[in-house]
Amino acid sequence: MQNAAFRALGLDWTYALLDVEPAGLVSAVASLRAQDVAGANVTIPYKQDVMQLLDTIDPEAVRVGAVNTIVNSDGALNGSNTDVAGLRHALQALGIEPVGISAVILGTGGSARAAAAALAGAHLTFGSRHPRDAGMPGLVLGWDDPRLAAASRSAAVLVNATPLGRHGEMPLRPAALPSAGAVIDLVYVRGGTPLVRKARSLGLPAADGWDVLLAQGARSFEMWTGKPAPVEAMRQALQP
Repeated sequence: MQNAAFRALGLDWTYALLDVEPAGLVSAVASLRAQDVAGANVTIPYKQDVMQLLDTIDPEAVRVGAVNTIVNSDGALNGSNTDVAGLRHALQALGIEPVGISAVILGTGGSARAAAAALAGAHLTFGSRHPRDAGMPGLVLGWDDPRLAAASRSAAVLVNATPLGRHGEMPLRPAALPSAGAVIDLVYVRGGTPLVRKARSLGLPAADGWDVLLAQGARSFEMWTGKPAPVEAMRQALQP
């Protein structure tokens, strides 16, 4: 997606994958200070650990407690969270105004915190495997708590912010899907996740992780280059 964007604008830039072991995180981040590096994206499990290695962090990323985009400015590294922008885009595309609605977020990690920021003003319920340790801005319920399924059925929007769905599994039983709400799944797999496919089969509006990935990727591109993102070229690169 990013390399397609660089080509579309005639930029001699390259976006490359850097697979980092935990012991190599400090040196990997230090390498981003090089003159020929514009920045990086950060994925799980380092969205929180990376924060202590940066020079500055945008206020929104501080509130979320997670960084997914780093920008190198003359050797100084700034952290941001474009996941929030991607989620806001998905909400707007589904016609959802968060203020006053009921929302259920599955998960309590960095992506769940970004979803909570994008849903500011909503009444939030979280599903967690360790509810006592979650510390989230809303009601946190255990994964098997029957109140979670009830909250999901009545929610205006359900957001899956867990990795569940990457290998064909459903994060919730189909009976627990919103009866009349929307579904956003942050997981992206070819052909759509089981959660998104099931929601659409029930006639529910749904957005999958590809939509969010495109929106957050476009924002990251603009932060690195200072140029408007060629969104259509990026979208075409994501097509199966």
